[in-house]
Amino acid sequence: MTTTFCPLPHAAPVSSARKAYARATWRSRMAAAAVFGVLAAAALAPAQAQVSNPLGNVRNFPEAAQRGTLTILGVQEARLNSKDVRMAPGMRLFSPQNSLVQRHTVIGQTYKVNYVIEASTGMLHSAWILSEAEAAKPIKGSDAVTNNITTGNVLK
Repeated sequence: MTTTFCPLPHAAPVSSARKAYARATWRSRMAAAAVFGVLAAAALAPAQAQVSNPLGNVRNFPEAAQRGTLTILGVQEARLNSKDVRMAPGMRLFSPQNSLVQRHTVIGQTYKVNYVIEASTGMLHSAWILSEAEAAKPIKGSDAVTNNITTGNVLK
């Protein structure tokens, strides 16, 4: 008598009661997943509405923020109130909707902004492109660019 080798394992016969239990368990798990999905979608809806209209379009700027005109000249260079400045490596440029703007996409463009200069380096740290309504509101501070970079002998 010869036997042939079969590489596929064969499952033992399963009773009909066991199949019914597996079907019922699967249905209850799918129902729970559907309920969870609906609840998750309902929880995300308010969060998405807040992102599109943050705080009623009111942005809070730091007290150190000043106002000026910003022209992006390159990835690291800019002109702020007619003076050339360098941008900090982590400089953040925000749109009027408060989303981040990639600097390389706005090279050569000029904007009315609120900005913050790093005190330690004199580099541009953050800038917020203003909407017309924000630009119409006055801000504390001056339009002068300040930095702590000096040239020459400071010991005179």
